[in-house]
Amino acid sequence: MFNKLFRYISYKIFYLGRVEYRRRIGGIKRRHYDTVAHLHPEAVIETEGSIQNLSGKKDAVHVGKMSHVRGELLIFEQGGRIELGDYCFIGAGTHIWSAASVRIGHRVLISHNVNIHDNISHPLDAGERHLDFLHIFGKQPATSPDLRAEAIEIGDDAWIGFNVSILKGVKIGKGAIIGACAVITRDVPDYAVVVGKAEQEIIRYNKPSQG
Repeated sequence: MFNKLFRYISYKIFYLGRVEYRRRIGGIKRRHYDTVAHLHPEAVIETEGSIQNLSGKKDAVHVGKMSHVRGELLIFEQGGRIELGDYCFIGAGTHIWSAASVRIGHRVLISHNVNIHDNISHPLDAGERHLDFLHIFGKQPATSPDLRAEAIEIGDDAWIGFNVSILKGVKIGKGAIIGACAVITRDVPDYAVVVGKAEQEIIRYNKPSQG
């Protein structure tokens, strides 16, 4: 009986300590993110979420009311912009990288392990790529590589399934649904349902509800 009570009390102390640790770390991270991004007071950057604003410009990142971020928002050093509307969800392991602009509307659900990149991330020229590598790891002054960035826009009420890749220059219409593992290389109309890995295919259109 005593051993059982001791284990119970020990577990409670451990659990409460972990909760307090997460609370304090969350507060520290939130204060940091408030210096590098415009976050609505009700926006939530979860423990596993992160914001990396390499441009140093606070206006480059906006996160709206009641939006929850469990993935990574990253602004490239040479610039970019990420705008996340109200009541959105960004799943764990999702990476949104911007060197131009990624604009996400309201009530957008983005699942886990999604990649949304408005650029090609590294120069095409091998020599420039190596210089970029050296700069990233602190061995070379800043360069201005051509990342061929083009803006991405995702409309209100869209739903992006897990493991989807959305490439530069794409516009996804409002209410559209992108099936798991799709690679989106061209525009998606409003309320379309899209599937496909190599070639995206529109399989049907959803009529918006009247509510």
